[in-house]
Amino acid sequence: MYVVGTPIGHLGELSARAIAALRAADLIACEDTRETSRLARHLGLTAQLVAVHEHNERSGAERLITALRDGRRVALVSDAGTPAVSDPGARVVRAVQDAGFRVIPISGPSAAVVALSASGLLDAQFRFAGFLPVKSAARRKVLESMREQDCVLVFYEAPHRIVECIDDIATVIEPERELVIARELTKLFEQIVRLPVSDAAAWLAADPNRQRGEFVLLLAAAQPEEGLDATARRTLDLLLEELPPSRAVKVAQAITGAPRKLLYDHAMARGTDAPQDEDAV
Repeated sequence: MYVVGTPIGHLGELSARAIAALRAADLIACEDTRETSRLARHLGLTAQLVAVHEHNERSGAERLITALRDGRRVALVSDAGTPAVSDPGARVVRAVQDAGFRVIPISGPSAAVVALSASGLLDAQFRFAGFLPVKSAARRKVLESMREQDCVLVFYEAPHRIVECIDDIATVIEPERELVIARELTKLFEQIVRLPVSDAAAWLAADPNRQRGEFVLLLAAAQPEEGLDATARRTLDLLLEELPPSRAVKVAQAITGAPRKLLYDHAMARGTDAPQDEDAV
């Protein structure tokens, strides 16, 4: 089975090898046959299109394995980009491998990597987190859990949630941290902008067209606070979720040995109320 990356926008991204694999396939498994049919018409493909998405991956995999056993040539694609990367396909790949068939990847576009390459962010590492939760409270909780990571954080977001997502990022992340908003990558109205988190909401609001299309968000790595290591910060952050600031600072100091003044300053930067007892600093 060939796993084929398809264009995220510009059809010129499709490689000669990918075109050859799709034209040779007897069966093409795809998320949405309506989307892939456009590509099929563009390339003059004759293969049968079969919908394999998040709701039928198990039965879809069985169908593909049966086709492979019958000697048919199978390709797996997603609506755009690389299958099984924040898209359906991982269960299909695993099932086909477990059935004893070879899975051959054909490299293609990935919106996350495309955005990273043009982001201008200088951090050496990144973490691809895919789509954040739909609900604001859950989204903020995930952002909070990752806010101290020393790598670029890469998220996907849909147009109907982009404003709320940016608001939640601004609530959780320090305002001076750099955020890259990349939309409509490789398409006619592509935009890639790097700006402080505090300016992102205003940038979106300035033009309603900026809220359209598929988004990749890249959040620059957290910068370590001078004198307070990551373990101490994380310990205090966890304690602040359950304890008043004064108590959280005292317990964090006892656990980590970090200077109480630095712990206090970090608690205040989080927007918590000042400790009530005099020995908190």
